[in-house]
Amino acid sequence: MRWYDVIRYAKYGNPEPLRRLEKTENEWQQQLTPEQYHVVRQKGTEPPYRNTYCRFYGPGLYACVGCCSLLFDSTTKYHAISGWPSFTQPLRKNVIKYVFDDSHNMQRIEVLCNVCDCHLGHVFNDGPEPWGLRYCINSESLILIEQDTMKQT
Repeated sequence: MRWYDVIRYAKYGNPEPLRRLEKTENEWQQQLTPEQYHVVRQKGTEPPYRNTYCRFYGPGLYACVGCCSLLFDSTTKYHAISGWPSFTQPLRKNVIKYVFDDSHNMQRIEVLCNVCDCHLGHVFNDGPEPWGLRYCINSESLILIEQDTMKQT
């Protein structure tokens, strides 16, 4: 993925997800903690630097807290000094949905889970080469599947 692809998806439509998951807001509230619900359903933001995965760099895969869809591999995670977990690439191009976001007097591109529409964070074009992308993601929107757990399954 490159910035051009992100803009194209946000403007003309996102890749088709492998599946879709729809729930009522009541079902989401029952499934998620209040903090998770605020971030993923109300498009909130957790505090910078004081979140679960900001400073964690162990091996594993990051999944959506709403539907367990695999989103990011730890090999694409890097220290961006932004206060939130940052990744250079999604696991596959069809796991992320891109939407223009003009809230808070800013122009950004919001990233959501393409399966369940949970708010994840935003993507920016100031990441490291070779792709130049920084997926700035809220920890509350993620579940880490550590490498040791993956070997057991």
